Amino acid sequence: MLYYLFEYLKQHFDFPGSSLFGFITFRAAMAIILSLLISTIYGKRIIRFLQKQQVGETIRDLGLEGQVEKAGTPTMGGIIIIIATLIPVILFAKIDNIYIILLVVTTLWMGTIGFIDDYIKKFKKDKEGLKGKFKVLGQVGLGIIVGATLYFNENVTIKEKLPIAQQKEILAENPNVEASKLFKAEEKSTKTTIPFVKKNEFDYAHLVTWIDPGLEKYAWIIFILVSIFIITAVSNGANLTDGIDGLAAGTSAIIVLTLGIFAWVSGNIIFSEYLNIMYIPRVEEITIYIAAFVGALIGFLWYNTYPAQVFMGDTGSLTIGGIIAVIAIAVRKEWLIPVLCGIFLAENLSVVMQVSWFKYTKRKYGEGRRIFKMSPLHHHYQKSGYHESKIATRFWIVGILLAILSIVTLKIR
Repeated sequence: MLYYLFEYLKQHFDFPGSSLFGFITFRAAMAIILSLLISTIYGKRIIRFLQKQQVGETIRDLGLEGQVEKAGTPTMGGIIIIIATLIPVILFAKIDNIYIILLVVTTLWMGTIGFIDDYIKKFKKDKEGLKGKFKVLGQVGLGIIVGATLYFNENVTIKEKLPIAQQKEILAENPNVEASKLFKAEEKSTKTTIPFVKKNEFDYAHLVTWIDPGLEKYAWIIFILVSIFIITAVSNGANLTDGIDGLAAGTSAIIVLTLGIFAWVSGNIIFSEYLNIMYIPRVEEITIYIAAFVGALIGFLWYNTYPAQVFMGDTGSLTIGGIIAVIAIAVRKEWLIPVLCGIFLAENLSVVMQVSWFKYTKRKYGEGRRIFKMSPLHHHYQKSGYHESKIATRFWIVGILLAILSIVTLKIR
């Protein structure tokens, strides 16, 4: 909203300082500062409100150290993250940008699913919460919305470079030519990026056109299915990671900050040309959303690090996973998720491996056996005697290493 206000003041009154709102970096800085203030200052008030409503965590006795002390800690703190993200976005982002609209819808959609789940657990006294099939249905619904929007919306395009020979001709005529002159016109595309590969662009349409070139018009089905899978996998991964104080919020902040770098360079024609990566017009506006989201996560960590004063609940964890997945798909870096979101992947795999091995050995030997002392993975380390603050910190360090490796893929192929 403020962007449009100051743009109007700049055009009609040449208002001093109004041109600052034209810079992504300035608006991103304002967004992260405001989200930090909201999440830290008003976060405390929200925690007090949750305490008054007796929205306390119900702890199952799993034999984990320090577990009993967590009983009664307010949950549903994901509300803090959602509010602290959306307010700066509405104020500083171009709210008519399709990517911003899609992320706002994602936040509200996944936040609602998580809120319903937490509400059933706390107020209906049903420990199971929202049935799994309804959660999956909600994730599938969001995947359809995201996939269809990114495929059919006319404002979601890419710009590819001209053939090298043509670029050389243009540069020979004018060595100082604008970078935009070296690109083709905007076009719709189902192309994405594969890390660590020299020719790193892959078109989802190839999954059907090898059968018959005429099937290209059905590539949207493949794209939507991919979107559904990624959103479901990442949101569940974030949900499983939220098991000890500060783990999910800290890990997610690292992941989202890295995606912010990808969004900024992918939406900047100069940097995308220099790094030889896909140029995606208008995607740089996601940087504002990411700045607000990172600020909200860090502010939430103020109250969520050990010993936690509040838990995010499914209201927060499902929302975080959904946002990360949609950003990755929008900046065409979804194939990088196994690396960048390696913590989420490990948590997911630990549960799948544990359950699968237990069922297999029970059928074969009549007694279920375990790979880990407990799953998800962070509970295995708790059972091994590590303090949860040490586990969270070390997971953050691994997350930082994975983030660096992800950024390196911009140049290493």
